[in-house]
Amino acid sequence: MITTPEHNERIAKMTFASVYPHYLAKVEKKGRTEEELHQVIEWLTGYDQNKLQHAIDEKVTFETFFQEARLNPNAHLITGTICGYRVEDIENPLTQQVRYLDKLVDELAKGKKIEKILRA
Repeated sequence: MITTPEHNERIAKMTFASVYPHYLAKVEKKGRTEEELHQVIEWLTGYDQNKLQHAIDEKVTFETFFQEARLNPNAHLITGTICGYRVEDIENPLTQQVRYLDKLVDELAKGKKIEKILRA
């Protein structure tokens, strides 16, 4: 899937701190926990609780967030549609990584088992 340069730039400059509360609200509304959300984020990015909190406190952009991440080698197994895009077909690497995260949060909110979300 080809995204526009403007779309990719907008995602790159968005701060993780501005999106995190939406992720948390989405999963908690569906009965999932903050700990489960952190487990999913850590699986994808390698961010532990301290590094995650630092990213929020420092208001890092998604560009910086994923530059400093240690992306899980199984991230390519994340497939499906999110925000109208098939994640496996997104050509811009950063946009694809952000959509990977969106997809995992969506799966968590939909009640999917953690083992399946983490592609175990």
